[in-house]
Amino acid sequence: LGSTEYCIVKNIVSGQRRVEVGPKLVFLQPYDHIVGDRGKDEKRPAISLKANEYVRFVDRTTGKVRVVLGEQGCVVPGPEESLMDGDKRQALDLQVFEYIKIQDRRTGTVRVERGEKLVFLGPFEEFLGSKQCAIEVDDETAVLARNKRTGQQHLVTKKELFVPTKDEQILEVRKRTKLADYEACIVRDKDGKDVFYFGRNPEQRSFFLPPYSEIVTLKWSRGRRREFRDLHITILDMRPMYMSFEFNCRTNDNVELVLEGSFFWEIVNLPAMIKFTNDTTGDICNHARSRFIELVSKVTLQELMTQFNAIAERVHKADDTDFYGQRGVKIHSLEVTGYSCADPSTAHTLSEIIQETTNRINRLQQQESENEVQLREIRGDIDEENARAELLEIQTKNSNARSKMEGLAEAQRVRSFLNELTTAFPDLDMKSELIGLWKTLRKEDALRTISQGNAKLFFTPQDANLSIENHEHGEAI
Repeated sequence: LGSTEYCIVKNIVSGQRRVEVGPKLVFLQPYDHIVGDRGKDEKRPAISLKANEYVRFVDRTTGKVRVVLGEQGCVVPGPEESLMDGDKRQALDLQVFEYIKIQDRRTGTVRVERGEKLVFLGPFEEFLGSKQCAIEVDDETAVLARNKRTGQQHLVTKKELFVPTKDEQILEVRKRTKLADYEACIVRDKDGKDVFYFGRNPEQRSFFLPPYSEIVTLKWSRGRRREFRDLHITILDMRPMYMSFEFNCRTNDNVELVLEGSFFWEIVNLPAMIKFTNDTTGDICNHARSRFIELVSKVTLQELMTQFNAIAERVHKADDTDFYGQRGVKIHSLEVTGYSCADPSTAHTLSEIIQETTNRINRLQQQESENEVQLREIRGDIDEENARAELLEIQTKNSNARSKMEGLAEAQRVRSFLNELTTAFPDLDMKSELIGLWKTLRKEDALRTISQGNAKLFFTPQDANLSIENHEHGEAI
C-alpha cells in the first residue's frame, strides 16, 4: 500500500473486517481476503480533503455517522463504514449578505447560518433550500415576516441587513407607498375596515402597509363603450380628468345615431364612491347613456342637429336623481363631440345634408367677407374725402392769411412812400401825382421781374406810359 492507499481485509471464517492503511506491506492471514469495490479484490485510494471540504461516513452496523472536516491528506473509512453522500462534499461559502437554513433530521431543529463563513453540515443535517440574500431594510423597504412558532405576522422596519431567525419566514418585501398631493388609496385592515389615505395629509402621504392589511384594488370598466372591465386601480387620481364615451340612441323620427363625447369629471367624496359603486366609470357612462336615450328620443334629427349641445348640458345639469353626487363624483361638463348615423344609407343622406349646410355657411361667410371688404372701401373713400375737405379748408385759411399779410405789407409800403413824398414835395397832388408815380415804379418792378425769366411781355404805350422818338424824321410822335 502507498501512503494514500488503504484496503479492507475480511476474515471469511469470523466475518470480521479490518482496515489496513499505507504505507505498508499487508500480509494476509489464513482465511483473509481483500474486499474490493464491486466485488473485486483491490486496494483503494484514500480521501484527500481541502480546507473547504468534508466527508461523512455512516456505520452500516450501528448507523452512527462520522464527519471528517478538511484539511487532511489521508482519510479512510472504518471497516463497516461507507460514504454517506457518495463522495466528499464542499462546504457552503456564505458572503456577508447571505444566509442559509439548516435542519437536523434527527431532532428536527433548524438553525440559521449567516456569512461571512464556511458552513459544514453535521452528521444528520441538511440544507433547507439554497442560500438566500439578506434583505436590506431602509427608508424605502420593509419586510413582512411570519413567526412559524406563534403564527403571527410582524413588519420589520428597523434599518438593518435583515436575516430571519430559525422560526421566521419572509412573506413579502414591501416598498414604501408614496402618495402625491392629488392621490389617494384605500387600505383594508385585518377587521375588514377600509381606511382612506390621502396625499394631502402629511401623516398619510408616505407609509408602509401594516401586517394583515392590503391595498384595495378597484376594478373599473374601460373603452369608449365600457365593454371591458379589466382596469385595475390601486392609486386614485383625485384631479379632474377627461373620459370619452360612445353609445347608440334613436331620435323621435326613428334615426339611430352613434353619439361621441367626453366627460370632465372628478372624485369629490371617496368614501361615498366606495360605498355605492364598484365600477365608477361604468356607472357614469351607463347613467349618461340612459339620460341621452331618454332626451334624444323626444326630438327629431333636425332638432338634434341644432341643439345637441343643449341636450348634452341637460343630461347632467337637469338630473334630479343626485346619481353622481351619491357616488361621490362631480361632472363639471359633458360635451358631445360628434354624432353619426348607424345606418350607412342614412349616414350618406346626413352627410349630404351636412355638406350642403356647410357649403351654405361657407357661401354666407364669403358674401359677408365681400360685403365687409366693400364696406371698408366705402369707409375709406369717406375718410379720404373728409381728409381732402379738411385739407382744402386749411389751404384756404392759409391762402387768405397769406393774402392778408401781403396786402398789409403792400399797404404799409404805399403808406410809407406817400408819406415820404408828401414831406419832400408838398406841392404835389396827393391823389393824382403821387399815385401815378407809385404805379410807374410798380411797373418798373414788374418789368424787372419778368426780364429775369424767358417770358415775353408786350406793353401798349398807354400801359407803359412811354415816349417814342423817331430821329429819322426829326419830329416827336
